[in-house]
Amino acid sequence: MSNNKLNILDITHGGNRPNSGRKEGSGKFGEPTSVVRIPTSQEPVIKDFLVAYQHKKLLSNLDAISEFELPNLNALPISLPLYSSKVSAGFPSPAEDHVEARLDPNEFLIDQKDATFFVTIQGYSMIDVGLLPGDKAVIDRSKNASVGDIVLAIVNGEFTIKILGRHSRTKAPRLLPANSTGTYSPIEITEEMQFEIWGVCTGSFRRFNK
Repeated sequence: MSNNKLNILDITHGGNRPNSGRKEGSGKFGEPTSVVRIPTSQEPVIKDFLVAYQHKKLLSNLDAISEFELPNLNALPISLPLYSSKVSAGFPSPAEDHVEARLDPNEFLIDQKDATFFVTIQGYSMIDVGLLPGDKAVIDRSKNASVGDIVLAIVNGEFTIKILGRHSRTKAPRLLPANSTGTYSPIEITEEMQFEIWGVCTGSFRRFNK
């Protein structure tokens, strides 16, 4: 008889086993946890505090979007000159032979009129991709979002614009900021969160003077 026969206790007996149990950082708070003894009467208070703390932490990373605008679908086409000459040395020549084409800003910014709307950028979490407070981001709901796209998402009832990512281990969605200062943290999407992607950001525009 072979000496390699498994003992039934090796299979059914409990205790710590390598790689068993919940993965570190995979819980509700996305970070390691520890056991703390508290009075039973204070358990609801502590839970409410943790919920409020997580909500505040989430809001600080969201730069929540609150202004939505629709394009004017009945606007007349606009045809503006697009100059081919360089502008580094001054204003381009207004002569017609320098006009490369005529550009309609609406056609340039909008692919699907009936699926497009604008949102106003609120904070600084996306400055590294050129989205500054007050900018108008163009959102197209007809496009399917892919990893790496800038998206408008709703997280626990709040709208935010972030880069769509995916956790390398769990494959869960992540919303990534574009701010190299480290002020903003990635938003890890968990099963407890309300999460939906509302559209893909296809462009933006801003005014420097009025």
